[in-house]
Amino acid sequence: MISKSEQLFKRAQQSIPGGVNSPVRAFKSVGGTPIFMSHAKGAYMYDADGNRYIDYINSWGPMIMGHAYEPVIQAIQDKALMSTSFGAPTELEIEMAELIISMAPNVDMVRMVSSGTEACMSALRLARGYTGRNKFIKFEGCYHGHADAFLVKAGSGMATFNIQTVPGVTAGASMDTLTAPYNDLAAVGELIAENKGEIAAIIIEPVAGNMGCIVPVAGFLEGLRSICDREGIVLIFDEVMTGFRLAAGGAQERLGVNADLVTFGKVIGGGLPVGAFGGKKEIMQFIAPLGNVYQAGTLSGNPIAMIAGYTLLKTLKDNPEIYNDLDEKAAKIHAGLDSVLSKLDRPFVINRIGSMISVHFSDKPVNNFADAATANNAMFNSFFHSMLNGGVYLPPSAFETWFISHAITLSDIQHTIDTAARFEL
Repeated sequence: MISKSEQLFKRAQQSIPGGVNSPVRAFKSVGGTPIFMSHAKGAYMYDADGNRYIDYINSWGPMIMGHAYEPVIQAIQDKALMSTSFGAPTELEIEMAELIISMAPNVDMVRMVSSGTEACMSALRLARGYTGRNKFIKFEGCYHGHADAFLVKAGSGMATFNIQTVPGVTAGASMDTLTAPYNDLAAVGELIAENKGEIAAIIIEPVAGNMGCIVPVAGFLEGLRSICDREGIVLIFDEVMTGFRLAAGGAQERLGVNADLVTFGKVIGGGLPVGAFGGKKEIMQFIAPLGNVYQAGTLSGNPIAMIAGYTLLKTLKDNPEIYNDLDEKAAKIHAGLDSVLSKLDRPFVINRIGSMISVHFSDKPVNNFADAATANNAMFNSFFHSMLNGGVYLPPSAFETWFISHAITLSDIQHTIDTAARFEL
């Protein structure tokens, strides 16, 4: 009997390209038919057929407290009664900016936008305007949204679909994009030497989440900070995934390295479409209307997104024990998966930091995109479906990190481990 998800996917393909509104959702990497969701609560998502799944995507990161977190839902409902948009300033935007500044290290000013892509695009434009230079360095496998300049050796969905050259992105748009392997400081040094005085910025996911979870090796981020200080380059941390998740102050706090500009998304909207970029006042004041670097957005600072994000961030700031709980639960999952997968007699690697984790079926450490790409990703696809059949919803790609929520219980964790134990080659 055909499932409702299969029926919906067939119907969707008639009106939506590929049947989905974001490519990774199509399940093309792992095979099979995408699952259409009906609703979610806490640690669980429920599909159109009524099946329940323990959720390890959590809307790609922002559902730190779990789905339909009551204080956020109530705040959204109350605010919606006052209008869903103004197109004019509100006091809530100030309160949101002040809250972010109080939590994120090295952030003096914040500009709200409507997505993580927009935040990264705007931060790069600002770095170029501030330095008067055009070129920038990104890292293979790091995904900073789908702006043209970033779609060079990007991870995430592009890696999933093995897209290396994107039609529609002109050579001119990408000619100033320089790429280096993640965790390779020597390669960055070579690019700097070859383009002396021409590089405006280095942008990086301080913990990569778009080639699985990839943790920076000791000294890598510190080395980038030193290079940027020496060469007058703006260091941009893309904390769309890590911001307010790895710690109240994000990766900057957890890893002890400061950026000049930071981009946020997802979490600061409590799951609603939103983004922001911020950083040092001396750089941020180049943005219009203070400066001549133009950036604008009709729905920037949308009141519904602002109240959702403010409520979530305030919860995280006022309850630091949440981060201990996230770390402890992630450690239990890590240990459990390590134990049961060891019995497969096949090589695997588990990468984890805080509440971000990923499994790679590889016989060597996975420290960059090349390592992730050469892992046995066909085995991951089998593992994905085995877990899905057991009621555990993982990201449908070997190139995505998993996210753990505060709402997940010890019994959920045990069910996850037991389901992994039933995986057969």
